[in-house]
Amino acid sequence: SLLIEDGNRLVLVDAGLGDKQSAKFFRFFSRWGEHNTDASLTAHGFNRDDITDVLFTHLHFDHCGGATKRDGDKIVPAFKNARFWCQKDHWEWATISPNPREKASFLKENLEPIKDSGQLTLFAGREAGFCKELGFEMLLVDGHTEKMVLPKINYKGKTIIFAADLVPTVGHIPIPYLMGYDIRPLVTMKEKGLLLNDAAKNGYLFFMQHDAHNEVVSLKNTEKGICLDQSISLKNL
Repeated sequence: SLLIEDGNRLVLVDAGLGDKQSAKFFRFFSRWGEHNTDASLTAHGFNRDDITDVLFTHLHFDHCGGATKRDGDKIVPAFKNARFWCQKDHWEWATISPNPREKASFLKENLEPIKDSGQLTLFAGREAGFCKELGFEMLLVDGHTEKMVLPKINYKGKTIIFAADLVPTVGHIPIPYLMGYDIRPLVTMKEKGLLLNDAAKNGYLFFMQHDAHNEVVSLKNTEKGICLDQSISLKNL
């Protein structure tokens, strides 16, 4: 996840896996490290109630599970003051008739409480109103899942692309190296090739959502293709 503070807006891009699932669930999907949402927010002087917006790149459980929590015998939004934003076509892809390959990744307990809360806003295309206010745009890609959102953020004169599951780790920078979860692998390769070349040409940085060792990276074009240039800590940008 990535926390963006701008004026009176505090935006969380994706919400991680969360902690409401059973011990059996976490035996299959183990969380790395000891970090959690509350500790991370506290370290930066915030708490859950300060979050004004949560933007989902997509609705696989490891990206939206932390947007809800258990409250007694109910599951409720984990950010009571936030507006939740999701791309409309992707929401329908995940909720109306999910395909057999992805169905197990679109968990009702992650999605229905947000819809029922009245805090959900679906946006068409690739624009959500608050993005213009914050000065960033969104790219849409279809290889990993239908209409996954990649926020393109301007920060201190630099452009950072939240790479989500298109380029989840440094190990996925080579174009043929894909996630096994991609629903359209050849589309992923095409989308990744275009984005990597654009990033290397224009000096864009990638935020690596699933990489335990690299937060932000720059890229360079070599005779062997696009490669890692530098690994950068967010605090050093």
